[in-house]
Amino acid sequence: MGIKVIGIGDSGVASILPTYQQWIDESELLVGGERMLDFFPNFQGEKRSITSGLSSLVEELKNETRQTVVLASGDPLFYGIGSYLSKKLPIELYPSVSSIQLAFARIGEGWQDATMISVHGRSMTGLAQKIDGQKKIVLLTDHENSPSIIAKYLLSYGMDEYEMFVGENLGGEEERTGWWTLTDACEHSFSPLNVVVLKQVKNGPVWSLGIDDHEFYQRKPEKGLITKKEVRTLSVSALELTDTSVVWDVGTCTGSVAIEAARISRHGSVYAIEKNEGDLANCYLNMHKFRTDFTAVLGKAPDRLQEFPDPDAVFIGGTAGDMNGILDQSCERLKPNGRIVLNAVTIENMMDAVRGFKERGFAVDIMLIQASRSKPILNLTRFDALNPIYIITARRETEEEK
Repeated sequence: MGIKVIGIGDSGVASILPTYQQWIDESELLVGGERMLDFFPNFQGEKRSITSGLSSLVEELKNETRQTVVLASGDPLFYGIGSYLSKKLPIELYPSVSSIQLAFARIGEGWQDATMISVHGRSMTGLAQKIDGQKKIVLLTDHENSPSIIAKYLLSYGMDEYEMFVGENLGGEEERTGWWTLTDACEHSFSPLNVVVLKQVKNGPVWSLGIDDHEFYQRKPEKGLITKKEVRTLSVSALELTDTSVVWDVGTCTGSVAIEAARISRHGSVYAIEKNEGDLANCYLNMHKFRTDFTAVLGKAPDRLQEFPDPDAVFIGGTAGDMNGILDQSCERLKPNGRIVLNAVTIENMMDAVRGFKERGFAVDIMLIQASRSKPILNLTRFDALNPIYIITARRETEEEK
């Protein structure tokens, strides 16, 4: 006999069908969180509160022979317990109306076009690029990532084009709903049981791949320590990023490559390292300007690379004299089918990089970029040449290439 997983709303018994109530009454074991179990004070069987991890719950239920019902919040398959249990146990799923459905019912809008994001029990790192440019977003929150914290976070990235709807205790006796400006939401306290809907009410800034160099905060008076737009665009393209890629940017400087990567890998993650404190400060400024939230640390690679998760792609913009150490870490930890892109200015560095990659079993492609930009001279036009750059792309050799 399969275990029944029944979704329940904030109004408790009133939110479930009579058939579901009958199944609960007839069951011998009722499992759920304390709040949900409290909705059934007259239950005659055994109540078991979920107080530890789900893996231990699964072990307990594997050999259970009694009629069992597991109570879940709303739709058990929407960021809920149902997805996990269905992979481990024979269960039957009976969803209730989700908090998302109730929120949009209160707004009176469809939600098929909304972007769904959960920060419930999760870090908000990377949230900026996931939200930026979306017209309608739903956020599942928790006690720490509350509506007021989210509002402050969005304003720190200049996202004042959004208004916030907060639905508190939806479906319950203490339900409260309303629209807020982000500024007002920062100063308000909300019930921990809430759903947030963000709606874009005016246009925000738009940047495509290949952000102009002058847009970035850079070191003064020595401007120019940046991967130039032409080289940056080709280098990022060579990384072959997806929207879920994990990316390293070694020697990030202004953060230009990391920012371009984060805007492509919105649902992935980017990790950058920079040895110069002034450049790292500019990187942080650029992160907020271009609405990208990634991990950027002060250090000289390969130190601190061990703190980063294994990458799908690595960009090496500078080695600070320890190319072998950086290649060791990058090549060893690169995920299958991953790519490493290294920019070299000198022939010697290019040769060292190619030799280093080949010694580690990587195939190499080299592109020499010699770009010039037009510049007015009186009423005429001439060209200014940029420094030639070697773009070296490395990937693990296939059996045929060995």
